[in-house]
Amino acid sequence: MILISGATGFVGSELRKELIRLGYSVRGTSKSTKRDGVHPVPLDTKDWAPVLKGVDTVIHCAALAHVESSGDEAFIRKVREYNVHAPHRLAKQAKDLGVKRFVFLSSVKALGESTPPLTPYTNRSEYLPEDLYGESKRDAELALKKELSGSQTELVIIRPPLVYGPNVKGNFKALISLANRNLPLPLGALNNKRSLVALDNLVSLIVKCVQYESQLNATFLVSDDYDVSTRELLEALTLAQGKKPIMWSFPVGFMRLGAALLGKKNVADRLFGNLQLDISHTKQILNWEPPLSFHQAIKKCINPEVTSGKLKND
Repeated sequence: MILISGATGFVGSELRKELIRLGYSVRGTSKSTKRDGVHPVPLDTKDWAPVLKGVDTVIHCAALAHVESSGDEAFIRKVREYNVHAPHRLAKQAKDLGVKRFVFLSSVKALGESTPPLTPYTNRSEYLPEDLYGESKRDAELALKKELSGSQTELVIIRPPLVYGPNVKGNFKALISLANRNLPLPLGALNNKRSLVALDNLVSLIVKCVQYESQLNATFLVSDDYDVSTRELLEALTLAQGKKPIMWSFPVGFMRLGAALLGKKNVADRLFGNLQLDISHTKQILNWEPPLSFHQAIKKCINPEVTSGKLKND
């Protein structure tokens, strides 16, 4: 039996469907939704035992996401309760009940927000989070490592970058809307590199961690294994919507300066900066490759009826 926390979320719902399709017995939790196989268990619960009965693998996907740094102490406590203390309580009770493997969906933000050119994050990179969400993921990882170290419960940590797919929300949805409008954009000279991960590719990796037959205590980075500039990403999103991108060149330094003057330095860093992940360790240890190419995943993101497939050369 597999337990998925956050089983109705963006990642959890797709993961649940895939594991059921593969023939696994799956139990899910959600903060409020009750449906077949999904139990309404809030993240701040103190007792996970009822849903842990008979479980041999836990996949913790639930978290308070889209968190902006804030000086509000009550909000900070809420983030830490949901993103740090909740997975720690779940892991401790899972260990006490003899669960074999605990898979924690973390974030590359636990390491930081950017990488120097040609110097990607690896599974050995140091923690240098820059915001509240990243700090909460770092602290959760450290708490889980301390709790499960030396126990019979294996700990697998997965750190994805931005996840995209059909019905994606947040910043990626805004990029899709921008591409659909197909306005002329001053990004022709932009050649930054950013790692992304398609929802299908992330689910594939999580399933691989579930299926791994030998002992597995490890931390894995995950991506599409194909880094793109913001310009390339918007071009791909525009083409996937049947339109021809319109890009003209403008000095990136000037755009960064303008953003800083407008108080949008953080936005500029995400648009113009690098954030690369080296997933060679993940591929080697798990004998895994992302099943969808970047371009196929973008097409499926725009048109969900597109069939999954290993199309690396499309």
